[in-house]
Amino acid sequence: MTTMHRLDNELYIYNSRYMESEQAILALAALAQATRLDVFRLLVKHEPDGLAAGDIARALAVPQNTMSSHLSILSRAGLVTAQRFSRSIVYRAELARFQEVVLFMLRDCCDGSPEICAPLIESLTPCCLPKPKPRRKAHA
Repeated sequence: MTTMHRLDNELYIYNSRYMESEQAILALAALAQATRLDVFRLLVKHEPDGLAAGDIARALAVPQNTMSSHLSILSRAGLVTAQRFSRSIVYRAELARFQEVVLFMLRDCCDGSPEICAPLIESLTPCCLPKPKPRRKAHA
């Protein structure tokens, strides 16, 4: 009976999308603060190399201890990852996680209604087109 109750509970969590909502709330809350949003935007611009914590703090003119707190919040939300290189920690934007949050919002809010989703997705497309590759000159 205990096993069945546990399985029923997991099924409830899956069907209610409670866990998915909680993760989206955590990520959106992390980005709902000006400095953290600036950090995430800065890290996206420096993909795939990332930036050291000190460089982020200097670029945004934020004290390092304050920046550490902001980076921790973004890390807990899964929006940034950190990797130690010698004495510095390099942070990178977790673009796959950001994509998951955006897709969750689109799917959850649109509820599969193309009349709602299609115009929204269409309006997002022009901002994210890949840059054209330079043409090579043909040799005569």
